[in-house]
Amino acid sequence: MLVHIKTLVSKAQRQGYALGAFNTANLEITQGIVRAAVARRSPVIVQVSEATIKYAGLKPITHIVETIAKNEAVDIPVALHLDHGRDFHTIAECLHAGFSSIHIDASELPLDENIAVTRQSVDYAHRFGAWAQGELGSILGKEGLVKVDIPDDPDRYMTDPSVVRRYVAATRVDTLAVSVGTMHGFYRGKEHVDRRRLAAISRLVRKPLVLHGGSGLSRSSIRTAVRYGIRIINIDTELRMAFTETLRRNLRRKLTSYDPRKILGPSTDAIQRVVESKLAMFGSVGRA
Repeated sequence: MLVHIKTLVSKAQRQGYALGAFNTANLEITQGIVRAAVARRSPVIVQVSEATIKYAGLKPITHIVETIAKNEAVDIPVALHLDHGRDFHTIAECLHAGFSSIHIDASELPLDENIAVTRQSVDYAHRFGAWAQGELGSILGKEGLVKVDIPDDPDRYMTDPSVVRRYVAATRVDTLAVSVGTMHGFYRGKEHVDRRRLAAISRLVRKPLVLHGGSGLSRSSIRTAVRYGIRIINIDTELRMAFTETLRRNLRRKLTSYDPRKILGPSTDAIQRVVESKLAMFGSVGRA
């Protein structure tokens, strides 16, 4: 069932676990995500990016998520969220389409500009009764990457705890994405969670915190993040890898098949396995 993200996050905040926010781009990925949530009796956030909207179309991808949530997750709460919205027009379209949450990413702008741009989207989202996520600090890397050049001084890209209160008060965001050592992409062993930075941020603000770049993060880092206030963890690249690697293997095995259902089915199953493992790590299993 499709629900407002507030319902999911408020419960996670009270009970001290994290929600998985998984990116989808098509029918098969959405099915894998939702089937995992049903199998593990876990609430889940399904999110789309501006690139996915350009690829699939806003109405088709919205209807796919809504229909699967309604028919395959009858008693499992599913929330729909816009990930990394940078264009106000796209944010407005998503709100009109019924998204209960949007992410306005102005993190690459100077602080004052970030605040101004974010506040505009927050105010607009609140007119629709939706939640808005802001981002403070830059998260390096890019979804889909498995290699990245780490800067000599990564601290300067991370969230500065000294400005968090000002940012939250000025923007009125409902959730806050922070940069505390993770990166977009998959870099197993190269990422970590800066426990002290995250602890300082969580002491300063009571807003639910969001961790982007969760793909490839170790179980111990995830537990640390959840312990210090992370309530949403974004996963994209690991899903892309599972889907594509499975598809490549299956195509090699089924060179004579022209049935896309048989070719794509194993990729859906691979998505489900990844999502189920993440839900267990995040602590949301059985929380539906």
